[in-house]
Amino acid sequence: MPQTLDAAEVRNWCSLALEALGREREEIDAINVYPVADGDTGTNLYLTVESAARAVEAVFAAHETGPTVPAAADAVRAMAHGALIGVKGNSGTILAQLLRGMAEVLAAPAADGSPTGPAGDRIAAALRRAAGLARAAVVHPVEGTMLSVASAAAEAAEAAVAEQGRRARDGAPGDGAATVRAAYAGARAALDATPDQLAVLARAGVVDAGGRGLLAVLGALVQSVTGEAPAAFPVRKRRPEDHAGPAAPAGPDAVTEVLSCPADDGPSFEVIYLLEADDCAVARLRDRLDRLGDSLVIGGGDGLWNVHVHVDDAGAAVEAGVEAGRPYRIRISHFGAAAAERSARTQRAVVAVVPGEGLAVLCADAGATTVLARPGEPPASGELVEAIRRAHAREVVLLPNDTGLHHTAAAAAEQARADGVRVALIPTRAAVQGLAALAVHQPDRRFDEDVVAMTTAAGATRYAELAVAERQSWTMAGICQAGDVLGLIDGDVAVIGTGLAATAEAVLSRMLAAGGELVTLVLGEDVPDALADRLEEYVRDGYLAVDTVVYRGGRQSVPLLVGVE
Repeated sequence: MPQTLDAAEVRNWCSLALEALGREREEIDAINVYPVADGDTGTNLYLTVESAARAVEAVFAAHETGPTVPAAADAVRAMAHGALIGVKGNSGTILAQLLRGMAEVLAAPAADGSPTGPAGDRIAAALRRAAGLARAAVVHPVEGTMLSVASAAAEAAEAAVAEQGRRARDGAPGDGAATVRAAYAGARAALDATPDQLAVLARAGVVDAGGRGLLAVLGALVQSVTGEAPAAFPVRKRRPEDHAGPAAPAGPDAVTEVLSCPADDGPSFEVIYLLEADDCAVARLRDRLDRLGDSLVIGGGDGLWNVHVHVDDAGAAVEAGVEAGRPYRIRISHFGAAAAERSARTQRAVVAVVPGEGLAVLCADAGATTVLARPGEPPASGELVEAIRRAHAREVVLLPNDTGLHHTAAAAAEQARADGVRVALIPTRAAVQGLAALAVHQPDRRFDEDVVAMTTAAGATRYAELAVAERQSWTMAGICQAGDVLGLIDGDVAVIGTGLAATAEAVLSRMLAAGGELVTLVLGEDVPDALADRLEEYVRDGYLAVDTVVYRGGRQSVPLLVGVE
């Protein structure tokens, strides 16, 4: 393996971490009882890592047309910077500081002046720096939190490197795979011990939510370095009288008990902002905000900082930032219900992700708020949250229209619910399913009934797309060559052809063999109208009871989308 993390491994780490937090986000939210039982730790960590991953992807995109791949230092710095500017919540602020600490070591030359060094030694040093920076960012560190988990990971990594050094007869450097596995094991043990360190966790019978999220991020690092995913940490539920005993898997009641755990009295507002300021000004700001509230975390450096604090006087917290430097991206959240905002919401709305400008116009004409997914640029959770807010509705139906966006949409829905919006996520997998759902949408009927009708319509719509193969590869339908037209039905390659029209007819034949009443065709920007005419005639001649509708999708990632209801 390489001596230290390369850019591809950093990219893979971000992707795997985002995927892991997407899977575990709801469970992490459910066990969130400290420092405030607001049930958003998993969502905040997901959104923070999502920003980190997008920054890394931007680095790779900038090298697509060049002869070289990104340097590892550029990728790891982008990861840390992306996390910093996209921070959400207390846990996200700490995670961003952890990533910054790792980046400082992994992006720096090794002790001998070379750009790389022994992987085990470098990773252990990075974890130690990360734990130290994160702890320094928290004004009043508390054990039994993700800080404890981070410290334990660093200690276990350092112990593994030391043991490797003792065992090496020829002075071989520390092995990166063994080091990350040891770090994960140390973090896992520390997480399991958090209820013994923090009384509020023991009372609720859960481990620390931030630590659980950090373990998911470390597990992604293990998988990126070794190619093997570590065993997942199960949902834990302890008996309050048995803090040190083994944890038992939680049943359905565990989440209910945790969410109903009464929160301690505390400040009313969470204030977060980015701040451009020098070190001296930040030191003064730290003292001032510490007197104003609690849960104070200030991370960053080199003139750019992320400030997080819980206060009763949100204005004073922002004013303190103005005196220290230039605050921006200011976010103020009330821990209670946003009554004034909710009272202004009277109508129901649909928010739909669409793959092309043509469908965006079509859905907007039908009353939906749209988010455009450009080819190769899927929207982030923040964009979906902003679209939900733009809808100004008490109730929102969210249509992601892409399987790959389900985790992103779920995180956005959770964030919007925290703002007081009732959100129903219908897991549509393609734009044609979203069109089917939108066609039966009736805002004047009960919300639950509307969601059921839209879900039923989407589920009854089979979808297909025609794409052009970029390279030779194996598929479910056999081997395809570069330039072949692929017909994908419900996400799997079912037909391989040489022409768009003939392949589309073969796809329609397979889809209509199981029956259907309506065929929807969405044509890409460069597809001629003659193709639609030919396919309409094909359906009319072979399937007398089936109607066909055609839409222009504009610039989209594939030339043709097909739906059969």
